[in-house]
Order: sequence, then C-alpha cells, then structure tokens
Amino acid sequence: MDIRLIRIDDRLIHGQVATTWSKSSGISRIIVVSDEVACNPLQKLLLTQAAPPEVKSHVVSVSKLKEIAKHPLLHDVKIMLLFTNPIDVMRVHRYGLSFDSVNIGGMKFTEGKQMVTHFVSVDQPDIDAFKYLDDKGIELEIRKVPSDRKQNMIDVLKKGSFL
Repeated sequence: MDIRLIRIDDRLIHGQVATTWSKSSGISRIIVVSDEVACNPLQKLLLTQAAPPEVKSHVVSVSKLKEIAKHPLLHDVKIMLLFTNPIDVMRVHRYGLSFDSVNIGGMKFTEGKQMVTHFVSVDQPDIDAFKYLDDKGIELEIRKVPSDRKQNMIDVLKKGSFL
C-alpha cells in the first residue's frame, strides 16, 4: 500500500477531498477507515459514490484495515486513508501501520469539544491521540486544502493552552 495521504476530516468524501486532495496526492483509491461508518450500509453506499470517477473508494473498519494493509493487490496502489478522528489514526498506528504525516482537515464542534481553529474542535481523547502521534514523530499538520499554509497541531494546542 502506497499511502500518499492520511487525512482526518469528519465530512469524509466531499468536494475538497474528491477534487483538490485526490488530485494533489495523485491517488487512485480512497479508503475511509471508521468502525461507525463501516456499520452503516447507506453511508457506505453514498461515500463510495462520492469519489471522483477515476478514484475507487471503499469503507472499512479499523480492524479490517489491519487485515488488508499488506494485501498484495494493494501493494503499489496510491491510497488516501480518510478518518473521522485522531483516535482511529492512533489505533492503526498501534496496529503497526507506518506513516510520518497526518493532515487534519475538519473536526466539527460537538458537545464536550472545544474549538482550536475555526474548523477543528477537540476533546481530551482527541488531544491524547494527537500527543501520542506527535510523540511517535508523526507530523500533524492542519490544512483544509493543499494551498493553505500548514499549521502544526501541537503548536496550536499549546497556544490555546490545551497542552
């Protein structure tokens, strides 16, 4: 598996992902990694239809990604892994998937979360997952689109007194 981009964006496959990010990363496949979405047949169907025509898309659970990560059919496939939250990213890293960067796109505000940018909200489990990833030397960069200036998530959390 040739992972070109790991992105956290709770909107999953939408215009920015389908056009801008898929083109800039040169991918041919998007894999949405979410236990919750993998259990929802309607959401799975809609997401597989939302990808651009030249990009195949799939929805898998976190444990299923572990199973398929080394599958020979995916050996040279250029892939974007798309997550809804940093906790699942941490889980796949703990399973042994190797990567050195995570793009944080959008994490909506919900009860119990606090805004750290105008499009990223976190709670303590999210912060703990980001700290784990940072401790492993993984770049955590906030950008909505590739042309945006990168912001380091840990710096943003420190500036907002979340760390």
